[in-house]
Amino acid sequence: MDPLPYSQSCENNKSAIASVLAHSFCGAKHVLEIGSGTGQHAIYFAKLLPHAIWQTSDQTCYHQGINARLAQYPSDNLRSPIELDVTQPWPVDQLEPIDAIFSANTLHIMSKAMVEAFFEGIGRHLVPNGQFCVYGPFNYHGEYTSDSNRQFDNWLLQQDPQSAIRDIKWIMQLAAAQGLELVADHSMPANNRLLHFNKR
Repeated sequence: MDPLPYSQSCENNKSAIASVLAHSFCGAKHVLEIGSGTGQHAIYFAKLLPHAIWQTSDQTCYHQGINARLAQYPSDNLRSPIELDVTQPWPVDQLEPIDAIFSANTLHIMSKAMVEAFFEGIGRHLVPNGQFCVYGPFNYHGEYTSDSNRQFDNWLLQQDPQSAIRDIKWIMQLAAAQGLELVADHSMPANNRLLHFNKR
């Protein structure tokens, strides 16, 4: 049996994220996770939120690993991944209304056009009064929040010139255009943030 895909950062940040989601998603019935990656967050948060369906999603190349992890750590409220490319129509029409969306460590590995499409999709598919939480590094006032984030951003640039740590001002503009209001900006370990928005 092939080893399950694994991310150490997921293990490091899941409890801190969970402390926010337990409150932010306390009334959620159907959560869409965008970019489920290794599936580590999905299995952890699905158990944390047994009242909500947790729908995984990612590009097809990650589905085998996600499905293998879900098979090893099943939960009644956990769903196999759907193929989701943020720049294409989102295949969510067959799902129950989405009243919560979560994504971690995705915006900085997307191009600017993909980030814009990401927010447009949220605006289109998240129901009114739905909750959106996004985790990752962000810049403030055009400045890095730490030397480690500066180094990370330089590494991102070497991997893909279109990827970068995004500035909070731009993120707020994209969110506002989709009717998303910032509820809280939570400090997280390793110089990351968790932004919680409510859909008007």
